[in-house]
Amino acid sequence: MAKKAKKTIRREWTKADIKELKAHSKARTPVIKISKATKRTEGSLRQKALYLGIGLGHQR
Repeated sequence: MAKKAKKTIRREWTKADIKELKAHSKARTPVIKISKATKRTEGSLRQKALYLGIGLGHQR
């Protein structure tokens, strides 16, 4: 029997989450560290940053 896929739980982006993401962007924090701090995936962080028009990661 195949393993059952983990159910994706979506969380809304609050104003505080967006503010934190922008602060990390300004500080040039690596995406992996942001991911662990916010408990969101790297992909979701990159997508939100792209939508907001901000750069993400220490190497841009």
